[in-house]
Amino acid sequence: MSPLAGRTVVVTRATDQAGSLAGALTGLGAEVIELPVVSIVEPADGGAALAAAMSSADRYDWIVVTSPNGARRVAEALDGPTSARLAAVGPRTAGPLEAAGRVVELVPGRAVAEGLLEEFPAPSKPGARILLARAEVARDVLPDGLVAAGWDVDVVVAYRNVAPDVDPAVLARARSADLVTFTAESTVRRYRDVAGATLPVAAACIGPISAAAARQLGFAAIEADPHSVDGLVHAVVAWAEASPPTT
Repeated sequence: MSPLAGRTVVVTRATDQAGSLAGALTGLGAEVIELPVVSIVEPADGGAALAAAMSSADRYDWIVVTSPNGARRVAEALDGPTSARLAAVGPRTAGPLEAAGRVVELVPGRAVAEGLLEEFPAPSKPGARILLARAEVARDVLPDGLVAAGWDVDVVVAYRNVAPDVDPAVLARARSADLVTFTAESTVRRYRDVAGATLPVAAACIGPISAAAARQLGFAAIEADPHSVDGLVHAVVAWAEASPPTT
């Protein structure tokens, strides 16, 4: 019997990114409800600031990305070789850069901003610069920590998370599902806003930041290990094995 047979799982990722997670869960027998609560769009300036930064990338010692969306946009905007070294908050984030043929020199063991700070080298000279490409709304842990460590940090908006329209019928099905999955703190808060309640109570989260946000809002959250789509799928399977169906 498939490990997720008879279970209904909500996937809250953006439509263009939900496929790998939804497909893996479906392949294990789950009924998947795709309810995207975020949509990834261009920055308000249409990407002009990122393009300008990438056109002079060599003036930076490091380019740092904190999500696959940011990494994808940096890879698209970075034309030709650069002397800037690349760092990503985790393997999933490094993926789009590596797929574009870039070498990501620093990927921390803990795929969170705090993990990257722990492993980031100290600046080797006065005025050493970092370009941090990220979402319009993001935690300030990383830029604040890098500045405190002596780096000059330029933050550029690579993309925005916006709230798409939600189909009421799909939302009603989601509220009665067995478990909801979250791949970012923003999806936790947006889902709670659109659902109007902590339903379903069980949640599987890709990392500690999303898990903390889910618990704060009342979800019974489990955390993926490793912090990846594969880790999230394994966490859902482990939850199913530990939580026999009630019907």
